[in-house]
Parts: sequence; structure tokens; C-alpha cells
Amino acid sequence: MGGTRPALRDTARPATAGRRGAVVAALMLAMALAALDSTVVSTAVPQIVGDLGGFSVFSWLFSGYLLAVTVTLPVYGKLSDTFGRKPVLIAGAALFLLGSLLCALAWNMAALIAFRVVQGLGGGALQGTVQTLAADLYPLKERPKIQAKLSTVWAVSAVAGPGLGGVLAAYADWRWIFLVNLPVGALALWLIARYLHEPQREDTGPRPRIDWAGALAVFACGGVLLTALVQGGVAWPWLSAPSLALFGAGLLLAGVVAVVERRAAEPIIPGWVWRRRTIAAVNLALGALGLLMVAPTVFLPTYAQAVLGLAPVAAGFVLSVWTLSWPVSAALSQHVYRRIGFRDTAVLGIGTAALILCAFPFLPYPGEAWQPALLMLLLGAALGLFQLPLIVGVQSTVGWSERGTATASVLFCRQTGQTVGAAVFGAVANGVLAARLGGAGDLDAVTRALDAGAASETTRRAVADAVHAVYLGAAGAAVLAFAVLLVLAPRRFPVLAD
Repeated sequence: MGGTRPALRDTARPATAGRRGAVVAALMLAMALAALDSTVVSTAVPQIVGDLGGFSVFSWLFSGYLLAVTVTLPVYGKLSDTFGRKPVLIAGAALFLLGSLLCALAWNMAALIAFRVVQGLGGGALQGTVQTLAADLYPLKERPKIQAKLSTVWAVSAVAGPGLGGVLAAYADWRWIFLVNLPVGALALWLIARYLHEPQREDTGPRPRIDWAGALAVFACGGVLLTALVQGGVAWPWLSAPSLALFGAGLLLAGVVAVVERRAAEPIIPGWVWRRRTIAAVNLALGALGLLMVAPTVFLPTYAQAVLGLAPVAAGFVLSVWTLSWPVSAALSQHVYRRIGFRDTAVLGIGTAALILCAFPFLPYPGEAWQPALLMLLLGAALGLFQLPLIVGVQSTVGWSERGTATASVLFCRQTGQTVGAAVFGAVANGVLAARLGGAGDLDAVTRALDAGAASETTRRAVADAVHAVYLGAAGAAVLAFAVLLVLAPRRFPVLAD
């Protein structure tokens, strides 16, 4: 169902190379804000807790931000298709900067968590709209260039974020972690306002209506279900009353979303997102990608410290090497998908990733640091070959008026997959640890023992077994993505002319 959309008439001046370069710089700055904010806070947690207290709830500094980003992605995607990318990006960046300023002024942990949610509400607009604009700015044959630049921003942020947070917390004050966002964000806002010109709209029908009821229902449903996944097995047992109540409420709200969206003239999550084979297959495949990414990002640092005996900085390096190969592979993927197509390139990448993940449990114990680092380097190359062709492919199958919604749907599925993966693989790791340690032990206890230098040989072997199990689960997620692409995705994506 859908009303008549305003037609687009391109009355803007042709984009010169200089103007497009300024917009790309703004997009990279905006992406850096969203990417850095996911990592820069982590190393400053001791200073934040020491100043504000609230150790028992500090995990919500990350969970609250993640929840807000994830549940707002579909809303911003639809709004950008309805009203244009520029107003949505400017509003999202302004909201993100407001949240940053409020975080720097926080007086206790509850206030900081609330302001992190405000940041996340803006971060959802940054992530989705930046990716959509990247496709708007470049024709199909040039899109790998901008996507590779954005991938590089994520890679640099993953490596530099923890170090930057630690330096600011140690030599300045943890509040500067949020204050440094302000000049960077102000520059991005200025570049967007000055240099981004979108096609003008002509009114050829009724004024588009905003599906506020659908947006609220999507936000409530996603928030409840993601909270259940994030906190289940952490704040309360999986089969406890709070967990069951949240899952029950989430399923009820999912039914409400279905009813509201079916009746809406311009639904936030339109049915065509799942009725079109290409988009549905990519959604499911990138959901599986989010699932498998949890294995290295969450569990490899603990493995590197417990099993390999590395210091935290060296353990972080073992993980970060995949951020070196991922953007390079993504940039080169165009030479592959131009020959064999988007689907087959992604199948090649995820099939290789499955083999690499299966190889992890066969590493020698305790082994050398270069061994998992080499696997991570190869995994990054495989996933770069997998993810970018799918995103570029989906964006190329829809027109301007649907591109924001389509892009937001694939990013939403990837984010949701990461949340589900953290819950599922956390339960797997804790189950293996409990079995190996005689029924007592979980990953949090192991991490505390590592910090205190008190992890025994039995504990180290248990961690190795737990991480091996998680990597096998991640390989299963890769196989799932492989099967989805082969069965559901058309071999040739129905690409529209630029």
C-alpha cells in the first residue's frame, strides 16, 4: 500500500567534482562520529564509573546506544525517502551532537545513560542516511569507491577508538570523549548544509503522510525485544519472569506492528522490503553476517589474553588486523562482481569465511599470536568480498524514492543479527565454560580472573574450548548466509539503469 509520492525534478546544479568531494568529506566525518562512538567509550569506563558511580548498570552505556541506533534505522530510512536525505541527515547530526554535549554534562550514571540514548537516536540517522547518500552520489560503476572509503572509516575507528578513549580519559577528562564530537560534527553539518543539493520536489499528488503510529510501534517492539536479548542471561536468567515478560511483550508488539503497518498509507516498514526476493535474501544474509561477527569482536580478545597470554593492547591488535583487509577487499570486489555478478561474489566471500571460521578450532593450544591474527586477516578479506557487493547490489535495484528504506532494512538486519549473536553465543560460551569448570564459571568471571592475573591452566583450556564452540557457531551462521543466497537470491540482481 502507498500514497502518491511527490515527483522529483532535478533542478539542482550539476554536481562538480569539488562539491561532491566536500559532501563525501562530510559523509566520512559523519560516519566517523557514529563509528568512533561505538568504541571510544569502552576504555574510559573505569574513569566514568569512578567519577559517577553506577558500576552495576554501566553496560547500558553501550546497550542503550545500540538499541536507539538499531530501532531508529527503519524510521530514518523511510523519512529520507519521503522528505529527502539532507533534512534527515542534518536533524540526525544535530541530535547526535546534542546528545554528545549532554553526555559531557552528565551528573550521574542514569543521566549519562539517558543522554547516550539521545546520541543513539541521532546515530541511527547518521548510519543509514550516509550509506544511502553514498549510493545517490555515485553511479553503479563508481559506488565501490565511496563504499571503500566508508569501510576505511569504520576500520580506522575500530583501531583508533579504544586508544583515543584511553588517552583522553588518562590525560584530560572522560568528558572530552564526548566534547571532541562537537567540532567534528559542526564541520560535517556545515559541509552538508553548504554543498549537498538534492533534486527539488514537485507536488503531483497528496502531501505524504508520516506513519507516526508505525514509527512508535516499531520503536517500542524493537526496544523491548532487543532489551530482552541484551539483558537476558546477564541482568537476569533467560527463563526468569523479566525475560519471559519482555519476550511476550515483544511478540505482542510485533503483532501490533503488523496490523498498524498493513493499514498505513505510507508504512515505515513497507511490505515490498520482504516481498522482493533480492532484498529479502540480502536482509537475511546480512543478519547472518551480524550474527557471525560477534565471534571475533566479542570473544577473540578474551581468547588472546587467556589462551595466548597477551596483554590487552596486543590482544586488541590480533582482532584489529581484519580491519586492514576488509576495506581493501571491499574496494577490489568490484572487479569480481562485474565479472560474475553480485550474488556469486557474495557466495564466494561467505563460503570462504565459513572455511576460515571452521579452521579456528584447529589452532594449536596455546599457539602463537600470529596464527589467529592470520585467520582474522583472511576473514576480513572474505567478508569484504561478501558484504559490499550485497549492499551495492540492493541499492542498485531500487530507485531514489525507495533507496533509503532498502538501505535501512539491510543495516537494521545486520545490527539485529549482532544483538541476537551476542545473546546466543554468550549463552554457548557460558555453557561450555560451566561444563568444563564443573558447573561454576562464566565469561565475566573469567575476565575478572584475567584482570587479576589469577586464571588457572584449567580456566585457560576452558576458554579455548568455549571460543572454539563460538567460532563453530559463527561458521554455522556463515553456512546459513551461503544457503540463503543460493536458494533465495536471484543469480543476477535486477539492476536499474542509473
